[in-house]
Amino acid sequence: MKKVFIIAEAGVNHNGSYNLAIQMVDKALEAGVDAIKFQTGIPEKNVSKFAQKAEYQKKHTPIKESQLEMLNKLVLKNTDFIRIKKYCKKKGIIFFSSAFDFESLEFL
Repeated sequence: MKKVFIIAEAGVNHNGSYNLAIQMVDKALEAGVDAIKFQTGIPEKNVSKFAQKAEYQKKHTPIKESQLEMLNKLVLKNTDFIRIKKYCKKKGIIFFSSAFDFESLEFL
């Protein structure tokens, strides 16, 4: 019988907080998953400063804030990702991330 491989999708739900990202890793471990996946990107490379937020985003974020401003709040630093990856390795959970631009892909 094949073993099921389970991935916890952290995405950007850490809200740009390294400490929250680490808590998410710990919760994923408690849940017994095999891996945790984040998202890595530079918002300016993907989103126009004129882009409007989706309706669900408008309901949960400041009205005057642009989508670009909102996304910039959700970004972890590259040094944070390095620390998170080391933490994951130490704890025995696979770390990976989806890259949203070439620069982030090269970093990962």
